[in-house]
Amino acid sequence: MGRTSKSEIARQITTVGIIPVVRADSTDLARRAIAAIRKGGVSIIEITMTVPGAVRMIEELNNEAAAETIIGAGTVLDAETARQCVRAGAQFIVSPSLDFDTIACCKDQDVVVMPGALTPTEIVRAWSAGADFVKVFPASAVGGPSYVKSLRGPLPQIKLVPTGGVSLQNAAAFIEAGAEALGVGGELVDVHALREGMDSRITERARHFLEVVQQARNKKGLAPHVASAGADRGR
Repeated sequence: MGRTSKSEIARQITTVGIIPVVRADSTDLARRAIAAIRKGGVSIIEITMTVPGAVRMIEELNNEAAAETIIGAGTVLDAETARQCVRAGAQFIVSPSLDFDTIACCKDQDVVVMPGALTPTEIVRAWSAGADFVKVFPASAVGGPSYVKSLRGPLPQIKLVPTGGVSLQNAAAFIEAGAEALGVGGELVDVHALREGMDSRITERARHFLEVVQQARNKKGLAPHVASAGADRGR
């Protein structure tokens, strides 16, 4: 089976609207989190490089569930790590910071890339370098939804994915402010709940996040943008 096209991966990320950030200190906890998220109806998974054996896990999951789940790699800090993740089957690459070599690597590999940026200058530089989405991180620390709304005014063409402090309480506000999708970490991937054997809590939160995103889009009359990744750059 061939790799799903870059434009289709970007379209699905936008359509789902939620990117669960799986960060756990053991393979077992990470796998349980992924299973609970998938049970809740979310078909996008970001496995961070801080998970033990993350690259191997990406490869295993890609072999097991590539048809049902889009597996990506997070906390990718350099191009070599990006290459390893892509070889393992990662279908999108996420960074907490702006590294141009990583963006270039993903462009060469024809893989969706989502670098992290915070200021307008960083965001524009990331987009101009070829980012398919720009991860606004840490979003809540600099104003949350109001900050995203401020960015969308002069930068409507850039697909923003706020991450950091996204919760069920503010998810709708982020979508209404113009977020393309939301990166959700501890508010969804609750490691404490996993350790207590309450995996169902994660499943329920996954369902709830999906509902909140859809309701917010409906409220504002927003339809997911389905243009090919990298379109409308004005270059």
